[in-house]
Amino acid sequence: MSGRAKRAVVDGPATGNFRPLGLKGGMAFSSLRRAGVSEAMAKAAGAAPMGKCISWGIPFRIGKAFLIKDKPVTAAARPFEAEWLVFLHVSDARPMTDRRGNIILPYRGEAPLGEHAADYVVIYADGSEERLPIRRRRETGALGARWGEAPLEAVNHAKPHPLRAAHEQPNPNWGWSQTRAVAGAGGAWVNYLWAWKNPHPEKAIAGFRFEPASGAVVLSAISAGDASSLPVRWETRRKAVLRLPKGTAFDPTLDDKGMLKQIKLDMGQVISAQARPVYPKGDWPRTYNNKVPATSASEVLVEYAAHPDARFHLPGGKTVAAADLEKRGKAGALEAVAPATERVTLEVVDKATRQPVPVKLHVHGEAGEYLAPVDRHRIPNSAWFEDYGVEFTTDERIHYCTYIGGRTVIDLPAGRVYVEVSKGFEIRPVRKIVHVKRGTRKITIEIERVLPWRERGWVSADTHVHFLSPRTAMLEGSGEGVNVVNLLASQWGELMTNAGDFDGKTTFGSREAGGDGEHLVRVGTENRQHVLGHISLLGYRGDIIAPMTTGGPDESAIGDPVGCLLTEWARQCKLQDGVTILPHYPYPRSENAAAILSGGIDAVEVNSRGSCYNGLNPYSLVDWYRYLNCGYMAPVVGGTDKMSAGVSVGLVRTYARIEAGREFTYDAWKDAIRSGNTFVTFGPLVEVAVDGRPPGTTIKTARSGGTVDVTWEAASVTIPMTRVDLIVNGEVRESRAVSSDEGRGSWQVKVERSSWMAVLVRGHQRGKPEAIAAHTSPVMVEVEGSPFFSAADAVTILEQVEGALAYIDTVGTRAETKRYREMRLVLTSAHRGLHNRLHQAGRYHEHTAVDDHQEHH
Repeated sequence: MSGRAKRAVVDGPATGNFRPLGLKGGMAFSSLRRAGVSEAMAKAAGAAPMGKCISWGIPFRIGKAFLIKDKPVTAAARPFEAEWLVFLHVSDARPMTDRRGNIILPYRGEAPLGEHAADYVVIYADGSEERLPIRRRRETGALGARWGEAPLEAVNHAKPHPLRAAHEQPNPNWGWSQTRAVAGAGGAWVNYLWAWKNPHPEKAIAGFRFEPASGAVVLSAISAGDASSLPVRWETRRKAVLRLPKGTAFDPTLDDKGMLKQIKLDMGQVISAQARPVYPKGDWPRTYNNKVPATSASEVLVEYAAHPDARFHLPGGKTVAAADLEKRGKAGALEAVAPATERVTLEVVDKATRQPVPVKLHVHGEAGEYLAPVDRHRIPNSAWFEDYGVEFTTDERIHYCTYIGGRTVIDLPAGRVYVEVSKGFEIRPVRKIVHVKRGTRKITIEIERVLPWRERGWVSADTHVHFLSPRTAMLEGSGEGVNVVNLLASQWGELMTNAGDFDGKTTFGSREAGGDGEHLVRVGTENRQHVLGHISLLGYRGDIIAPMTTGGPDESAIGDPVGCLLTEWARQCKLQDGVTILPHYPYPRSENAAAILSGGIDAVEVNSRGSCYNGLNPYSLVDWYRYLNCGYMAPVVGGTDKMSAGVSVGLVRTYARIEAGREFTYDAWKDAIRSGNTFVTFGPLVEVAVDGRPPGTTIKTARSGGTVDVTWEAASVTIPMTRVDLIVNGEVRESRAVSSDEGRGSWQVKVERSSWMAVLVRGHQRGKPEAIAAHTSPVMVEVEGSPFFSAADAVTILEQVEGALAYIDTVGTRAETKRYREMRLVLTSAHRGLHNRLHQAGRYHEHTAVDDHQEHH
């Protein structure tokens, strides 16, 4: 490849409306230094664009440059006619100080705004002339100009283009990647395009004269042509559907210029493209909330911005005029999508109070195009730690939603638009077709609470949310009907998140903090070790419990020792009046065993790792069951571990019952979690009682055991239910089919040995597999003389404690000796208690000799 080709700027295909002028004369860029330009320009000359270039779809041919500095320069041209001339040029920077270092006053910037730099004189074949004043920061810009000193009538030599998100790039510039857009070229040498409309297009142009006025200007090239309007000004965004040839798959890959292979624009830019979402139309109101659309195998939804004279360039060399598409609605393989030009206020109100309420919102048009409120992302990014807006993208990342505070402004197309509104698990979701007319200014949607669980004292919570600001967490939580959002600060290698939001006292949304007291956000911490385990410390008071992570990557920083155990973090949290939870239970599986054995854990958190359709992870439940089987009572809670727009706050959530007569506060919620009267759910709501006693309680019976009455009720407006199971000691004892929206019943259960009992609800959406949709915490029924104990489960638990000991003894980065010994003592103490129970039960077991005794030999 030649040097010129390497330095060529090509930001897309070339329009046929313009042609480069092959002007003769000028000087080589390598000669600029000898011509007395600034040191900065001389150094940058080697990076100046050369050869056959395309900027904003306009072709240029750059060989030698015209330096306009000390004397006029002339250039002859083969006579031509044109409506427009486009100049590709740049001004040398102007000094800020004189030779003595004094600031030149009045100071007008490195590219003094409006300073007369040169005159370009257009010479017509008839001898007449037109003089074009060239001013800095007007018709041209300065080389290496500071940010904020861009020219006002010229544009960067590379047109704006989309940028792949960080997770789609091999070597991303993370911060800029999140903008998903590049405004133009950077680098040592940037030219600027200035378009001049010829007042005499009927007259032939025969040449130019370039006259200096101040400083230096380098003119690289000129292109001439016709255009219906300013060639470097585009129209507002539009959308279209591209039909691909039969058997051709859509390729979403962007090249380094932000261009797709299958569709490009010359005098414009493709902003985004995705396989077209295919939603139901007439059946929309009858389909379920968050139902992911199908995607077309042959149609691509394209968003673009373009000049009226632009042409789409398609595979096989085919082109389509943007103007034809705009005028006729269809052109070649493209079909226009109705523009969203009706600015509408959309309001969602509670049917009972008629007041606006926060909700989750989705709106799309006839082509399946997502229609975002004007202050929300049009293209949500669902990758980890890449976007913190108030959006949700569902499992397949193609059904886009956002959260509004009850009222928003949105641009809609005239015609039918499809609206989805939801707010948690107690309010019936709405899917509605709205007809927008020219002049429609307001749309009101009603929602209704149909399940009275809140009135019964139940409050919902997400125990595990990351990265959001407290205010954003508040909006998302209230939009999802979540009463308590626990926003967790933590550390990720060298990165700290939400640490500045922690103060150990403030409950955002409480009446004391100026809120309504119904939707609360509290900042806690998730303290983590990549092998030993994680622990969520909620609602504790006072100083932050640090370090938040230990032991090195990928949780802590390289070289950090294993300096604290989950068990120790739990003790400190309880001393500071906090609640301790094992998140995304049981992973990582190691020291969490010791934390439970020591009595330091208030609850275990189960989820499905992000997908509401998968339901609760059965393995998580089975591992929890083994502790219940051994008598270690820990209620169950639900938390999302939300770290991206791919998960909504409260996708899986905790319901906890506030004791009768007590006002709902964050402290009341903490006590409800500690009491154990909880259930975890992806949608169904459930109550259970054993002999009238709620989950979290213990019923004691005589040695003879007896029979207990189990009563239950379940209801759902989101996930259709299929079956309710009674779980006794980890096994299904009873089961009953239920209708999709409600069910109730009772069982009489004979109890001969100590047993725990809980209710599990199954359900699924149409077309999805059945899953565990809800699970209550247990009621413990203790039969005198029959301890809760399972030898097989006890051995498995001991193996985890022994594994934690092995880790700190071997590969774990060693803390100083005293700290290491203290941690080892904590683990051996937890191990000894369960180990002794095994021996008391007369159970033989094989394990590492943590507690040495004769039976091991």
